Amino acid sequence: MKPAKGKARDEIWLNAGVLFTIGTKPSAAQDDSLLFGQAGLISCARKGQTMTRREGILTFFLIMIFALLAVTAVKPYDRSTWLMEVAPVLIAGPVLALTYRRFPLTSLLYMLIVLHAIVLITGGAYTYARVPFGFWLEDAFSFSRNPYDRIGHFLQGFVPVLLAREILLRGRYVSNRRMAAFLSICVAMAISAWYELIEWAAALILGQAAHDFLGTQGDPWDTQWDMFMCFVGSVVALLSLSREHDRQIEKMNRAVLDEKR
Repeated sequence: MKPAKGKARDEIWLNAGVLFTIGTKPSAAQDDSLLFGQAGLISCARKGQTMTRREGILTFFLIMIFALLAVTAVKPYDRSTWLMEVAPVLIAGPVLALTYRRFPLTSLLYMLIVLHAIVLITGGAYTYARVPFGFWLEDAFSFSRNPYDRIGHFLQGFVPVLLAREILLRGRYVSNRRMAAFLSICVAMAISAWYELIEWAAALILGQAAHDFLGTQGDPWDTQWDMFMCFVGSVVALLSLSREHDRQIEKMNRAVLDEKR
């Protein structure tokens, strides 16, 4: 049976992550029970299956992320910087795993979280000012500094804004999409502000030892740039992915209603 258009798009989000990570070609869905989101969990539970395709792929990514953490922990450029940079991953990973059954997220959001985790772990391994990809961008576009930290702060807005949006809409805290967008940007900016306060506290406590964690590269406006990139990332995410995000949220909401009947 040929998969429906909506299911095919869901599978693309998960298989795109596999392509990004291991460079393999994604395969098409083989069975209607292999749905994504909560719909997949419910369908497979009814058929007695122990793991859906979605769960298998997400488990692979979870293992991959913790493997990357283990590898980069062996010999990072600076261990204290590595620990501070990957702390969000160490916190978010177990939380996402423990809440998966009670509040699974959309496939889109899981893939973005994986991407964000890879960026954070890479920055922790090299320090943001020394990531090779950043040096390549610096040379290719004649930047005055390694811009990798700008990418990190862009994603600091891009991913949390969709996470906040999903919680607000699926939890029915707000029903108006425009208000949800506004509040989601506020949440992303609040996270960015707190992160800058953490960097400030690290500078006060650790002094010169926090230099690599701060990653200012001599820019007196680095804090303002960080928050601006977070804002840009959150706006870009809402403008580019809201429609797809709504589609996946609606599917999960329908699955919940079907289960209650």
